[in-house]
Amino acid sequence: MAGRAPTLACLMTGLDETMIATPSAEMPPAYDHLGTEGRWYREWLERGYFGARAGSGREPFCIVLPPPNVTGALHIGHALDHTLQDIIVRRKRMQGYETLWLPGTDHAGIATQVVVQRELEREGIDRRELGREAFVERVWQWKERYGHRIVEQMQSLGDSCDWDRLRFTMDDGLAHAVRVAFVRMYEDGLIYRGERLVNWCPRDTTALSDSEVEHEDVAGEMVTFRYPLASGDGHVDVATTRVETMLGDTGIAVHPSDDRHASLIGRAVLHPFTGEELPIVADEAVDPSFGTGAVKVTPAHDPTDFEIGRRHGMPLRNILTAEASISEEAPEEFRGLDRYAARARVLQRLRDLGLVVKEERPYVHAVGHCYRCHTEIEPWLSGKQWFVAVERLKGPALEAAASGRIRFFPERWRANYVQWLEGLRDWNISRQLWWGHRIPVWYCPDGHETAAVEDPQECARCASGVLEQDPDVLDTWFSSQLWPYSTLGWPEPAEDLSYFYPTSVLVTGYEILYLWVARMVMSGLYLNGDVPFRDIVIHGLVRDPQGRKMSKSLGNVIDPLDAIAAHGADAVRFALTRQATGAQEIPLGVDSISAAARFANKIWNAARLVLPAHPGGLPDLPDRRTLTLPERWLLSRHQACLDEVDDALEGYRFAEAAQAIHRFVWSELCDWGLEVEKPRLSEGTAEEGRAAAAVLAWVLERSLRLLHPIMPFVTEEIWQRFGAGESIVVGSWPEPSAEHRDEEAELRFEFVRELVTALRRFRKVHGLSDSIPLPAGIRARGVHAEVVKDLLSEIRRLANLSTLEIATDPGDPAGCARLVVAGDEVLIPLAGVLDLDVERGRLTKRVVALREDAARSAAKLANEAFVAKAPAPVLEKERMRLAALEEETAAMELQLEQLG
Repeated sequence: MAGRAPTLACLMTGLDETMIATPSAEMPPAYDHLGTEGRWYREWLERGYFGARAGSGREPFCIVLPPPNVTGALHIGHALDHTLQDIIVRRKRMQGYETLWLPGTDHAGIATQVVVQRELEREGIDRRELGREAFVERVWQWKERYGHRIVEQMQSLGDSCDWDRLRFTMDDGLAHAVRVAFVRMYEDGLIYRGERLVNWCPRDTTALSDSEVEHEDVAGEMVTFRYPLASGDGHVDVATTRVETMLGDTGIAVHPSDDRHASLIGRAVLHPFTGEELPIVADEAVDPSFGTGAVKVTPAHDPTDFEIGRRHGMPLRNILTAEASISEEAPEEFRGLDRYAARARVLQRLRDLGLVVKEERPYVHAVGHCYRCHTEIEPWLSGKQWFVAVERLKGPALEAAASGRIRFFPERWRANYVQWLEGLRDWNISRQLWWGHRIPVWYCPDGHETAAVEDPQECARCASGVLEQDPDVLDTWFSSQLWPYSTLGWPEPAEDLSYFYPTSVLVTGYEILYLWVARMVMSGLYLNGDVPFRDIVIHGLVRDPQGRKMSKSLGNVIDPLDAIAAHGADAVRFALTRQATGAQEIPLGVDSISAAARFANKIWNAARLVLPAHPGGLPDLPDRRTLTLPERWLLSRHQACLDEVDDALEGYRFAEAAQAIHRFVWSELCDWGLEVEKPRLSEGTAEEGRAAAAVLAWVLERSLRLLHPIMPFVTEEIWQRFGAGESIVVGSWPEPSAEHRDEEAELRFEFVRELVTALRRFRKVHGLSDSIPLPAGIRARGVHAEVVKDLLSEIRRLANLSTLEIATDPGDPAGCARLVVAGDEVLIPLAGVLDLDVERGRLTKRVVALREDAARSAAKLANEAFVAKAPAPVLEKERMRLAALEEETAAMELQLEQLG
């Protein structure tokens, strides 16, 4: 597609052979991501930098990539997830760990089967006519044609995975692991076959686990209707949101302590369409506050009713087909109707019979939907299904969280994990699909079950040679739960498994904390004797700047491949990292990515200034005794940045790390360090030039290494020009230099920054162009006087002053603007610079407008309805707007005061 980022294959064949950057290579005026990223990624692959070697003697560090669906394309959620993992991995590699980032893709049972079914339908082929074996072969062909796409897209983002270890959840080794896991759990009584209600998707015609059901509020209806007593002397009113299910009612239930209905217990009602007598029973499961307190019992179509029916011996009447049409179990007039058409028909028939008591619309209530196709699910009896008995697995998984064997980042997710595990029910693992790991159980004509790792030749119980394999496949998450160790060679005693397991960190979105993370912990402890990972890093979901879900209908989707093509992978990565605050929603707009691209160019331009003055090689600092105040300040701030980044990344606070690097590089190194040193580089003595270049090169080179995990391409392109080593990828992580922290230098130079900033602000606020001469005088005392005296020319140049005088006596402030900086007075003569009356009028008008805007913003934030409905990012944006208005108002008021 035009405009998309080139895939790895394109990158490796479609670019001209641009030479790898060398120290002598001239730097173009702007950074070119298109000519850089593919070239460097190919080079890294060819040099084998991403490979890991078990048994190397180095401390192991391992992350397994949450496998994206083989059907998918890289979306912005993947880009976030992979960027955060790559940051961790690249840093650990630089710190000297034997670092393995193990990649792979998931067979994605339902999603992949649907994609191939649609392809067949376009060809006029019905999969059922094609047959199972041929259909599965067709899916494998599809996987071979398209399965590499998302891998190439991951590489375009810069993922530094060990691609030689690329896994697929249906590889032979992983398929063997799935069978071993199933059989062990079956033989240990943890997997069983039984008939009970399952979550059924009528569109995909398969069962779903509880975790695959997403509950969404629906504006439905609540209908209260009447069942006549069989004795003819009264009636019972019941309420329901699914009136069509009354076709499957086999009883009525009330709470045993509900006095309103005590006299009804033991009696019966008549079904209005069949005349069948339905018993009235007492059961603790009934909620007396729902509806009338009496509930219809539909054991085949409601989990609670299923349990009530089982306790009281009520029959199961399944009135729905697999496609959610009315079945042969219902009265003839309703058979074949779609469930929604049946809802309307049943309601009308009840109206005709005068049995409808009340209709309430809209009645908003939560309804379960399929997590894949978003179809409303049905609690349904689909025949016998396979389940994992979770009670014995939950305890060790809960203990792992309580004891700290697994740690959550942010820590608040531990409570969600514990709460979900405590309420976990047995897991339905049967799926009525053809694509996936087929359940390794065979049946003989006598109905005996044989579970086996290898295809059996005879029944394990009666030795019959006539066997038929269970037609269902396993839930995709069953194989995915084995991912952290099946990919390392389990169940065999593989070297990778003993060296890298347990893995170090899992990074994933909160939406699969239950679907996947908790199950990996349970299975890892049971099957492999240890937790699958030590740290669990949970990140939020990417939203647009207004906090809305990205969707085609809203036109707010950011395609990472398009963004990479336009701005570069580094820009996409940095923009995402800077927003990864640990919140559940991560606002991202194109503006954020554009800003990150400008940051890459800012670093590039800094290098263009520094590198020509650097002789090459790994920079060394000059003797500390010769350092100037700005140089001491710069080294101190660099060490503070390193400390902050290290602390943030150790705690997986990615946004803090990105913000710290950005603040240092842009606002301290470039805006102050480089600006102060420019004259020493170009106009000072040779010795001064060498010293300034050495300090700047030393700080820049280490800053590149600090930034590399987030922005790998631009940092490599610049770092190569130092001639300091083979590659920044395998360069060392910056070691701390605690001796560089210099509080005195920071305090002194901070005064310079405040002084220059105040003078620049005065010029900007009053609309004075840079060409207008601006004199100033300062009455500085003590240390401040020393600093101004030592850095007089630097202050004058940075503040764009025509003159700067140091005064010792108060002098006459008449006709001057008065600024106060850190307690010292700065006087700016206004003759020939400003018309005081005009300027006061302008500022006063601006203050009035700002106050009005601030009042409107404050009123909006005080509106409870707005605060309750607005998405969190919108609220935060409005709060920031109010703070900015108040800050600008204060600044304008200060300028008025300064004008006297």
